Amino acid sequence: MADSPNNTTHEHPSLEHYWMPFTANRQFKASPRLLAQAEGMYYTDINGNKVLDSTAGLWCCNAGHGRREISEAVSKQIREMDYAPSFQMGHPIAFELAERLTELSPEGLNKVFFTNSGSESVDTALKMALCYHRANGQASRTRFIGREMGYHGVGFGGISVGGLSNNRKAFSGQLLQGVDHLPHTLDIQNSAFSRGLPSLGAEKAEVLEQLVTLHGAENIAAVIVEPMSGSAGVILPPQGYLKRLREITQKYGILLIFDEVITAFGRVGAAFASQRWGVIPDMITTAKAINNGAIPMGAVFVQDFIHDTCMQGPTELIEFFHGYTYSGHPVAAAAALATLSIYENEQLFERSFELERYFEEAVHSLKGLPNVIDIRNTGLVAGFQLAPNSEGIGKRGYRVFERCFHQSTLVRATGDIIAMSPPLIVEKHHIDQMVNSLSDAIQAVG
Repeated sequence: MADSPNNTTHEHPSLEHYWMPFTANRQFKASPRLLAQAEGMYYTDINGNKVLDSTAGLWCCNAGHGRREISEAVSKQIREMDYAPSFQMGHPIAFELAERLTELSPEGLNKVFFTNSGSESVDTALKMALCYHRANGQASRTRFIGREMGYHGVGFGGISVGGLSNNRKAFSGQLLQGVDHLPHTLDIQNSAFSRGLPSLGAEKAEVLEQLVTLHGAENIAAVIVEPMSGSAGVILPPQGYLKRLREITQKYGILLIFDEVITAFGRVGAAFASQRWGVIPDMITTAKAINNGAIPMGAVFVQDFIHDTCMQGPTELIEFFHGYTYSGHPVAAAAALATLSIYENEQLFERSFELERYFEEAVHSLKGLPNVIDIRNTGLVAGFQLAPNSEGIGKRGYRVFERCFHQSTLVRATGDIIAMSPPLIVEKHHIDQMVNSLSDAIQAVG
């Protein structure tokens, strides 16, 4: 596979009309960064400059860019059938994909509901929890428990259970009622520069017992957490933490939902973080790398008992009043099937695990640089926490991000945290380049 496409310059478009998501629009438009092509490990900007992608797009292009297998599958499918409805109708490729996905999923999660994004997957899972408890004769179970610093998309359900203040505060008056939050697991004071999962902090799961005592288990529907909090800055679960959450939820009949929109499909060294860390939840939400980011798609993996409990009443009645126009979209499904074949044929999940140690050594080599106060890693993902400067939170992080881009490396900045999550096709020399570019940028910004 070639590393980059032929350099081609593109005309600069008008920037006036597009209101960009999660972007400081005025700042960006004053100094835009526009990507025009992608292949392998590289983007090419509109001026023909190659940019090494250390973020897999936005945590999603795990098989690298420009994969011919995916584009050919998409082209073939769109010629055969561009769209088909999924309400009271079906098409074979969605059923085929669901079967392929359950060959990868943790034991017992054998039912798949298709969505179009991680946000939709989360709202779907929350609704499924309510549907299950009602069908199970426990309609009083309506409360949800999320976690501080959690990110579960931008639907009203997702931001209600999420714990990022900037995502919540503008909409606080309209969030779901009956939601509590567990404490986050970031502990720089005691666990800075841990390699892999930190050894301290599992006891934070015990707060769930307190919430059960406060509200009564009979009123709690589900707990939702990211096994690894990606958008908050690569926050890892302490050793034993996820297992303890599983024990408590099972003890009280509370459903446990893992949001694996970022971690699923190889990011942490296994198909799912659930498998890497040996904890099986009741539902898993996914999106992003399900089809390498080619076409919007997501999926919720569901334990058999949840699905089967909801399959009650007369057979002609709809069991779950929920869905999307594009659920199981045939072209998105074709892209996903091609992606899963790439993952399998190139053993990319195994590759993520095999490269973990080299990646870990590389990223932790930046310990000791000015203002680097923590480095966190697992699989092929790392977070670098920088101390804020005197101008305010996020200023130093943004400048490091911007300087890396001008040095032809794309990283992700969340406040003063820099994240790296390269495509799983990454080679050791790419890792070296990413880390060297970040090192130079941190030292230059100071």
